[in-house]
Parts: sequence; structure tokens; C-alpha cells
Amino acid sequence: MWVTPFRFPDDLISLKRRQVRAYHQLALRPAVGAAELRRELIRLSCLISSHPYWAERGWSSAGRIELFRAAESGPDGVRGLVVRWNGEEFIVAEQEARPA
Repeated sequence: MWVTPFRFPDDLISLKRRQVRAYHQLALRPAVGAAELRRELIRLSCLISSHPYWAERGWSSAGRIELFRAAESGPDGVRGLVVRWNGEEFIVAEQEARPA
């Protein structure tokens, strides 16, 4: 099976990082600026979905997954959140820093 590597433009990776960071803000502090964050998420989703890259390469689930991975990589990469159940509620927290 032949797989085409994904090479995303920097602006698309930056948009995805901003989107992930906005999701994280909303998950960590849902009561603080929630409406504004939701509007920003919608705006970023539209910008990502309509980016010229997808018109050239075509949309694919694999491409979306690789874009997320690209947003996680590098010195400016975003880290995921950790969700734990404490017996009464879900607790959302940031991951510990990666070792350098």
C-alpha cells in the first residue's frame, strides 16, 4: 500500500493549534468566556475546513488526523488534556510537560 505523506502549510497548522488551544480553554474553564470561545471555535473550524490545502489535496479523515498530529509536534505543539473520573465527576487537567 502506497501512502502519500502529508505536508501541511504552516498557516493551516497554526489554525489547528489555535483551535485545539481554544478547545482546551473551554474544557478547563467552561464558565469563563464560554460564548466567545465557542464563536472562536466555529470561526477556526470554518477557516480550517475551507483552507485551500483541502481543495488541492482533497479532504480525508486521515488528513484531519495527520493535521492534528502536526499541531501536536514541534516546539510550539499543543499537548492534550487528561480526563479522569474521581468517582463523582470528570476532572479535566493539562498533561504534564514533556521531557526535553
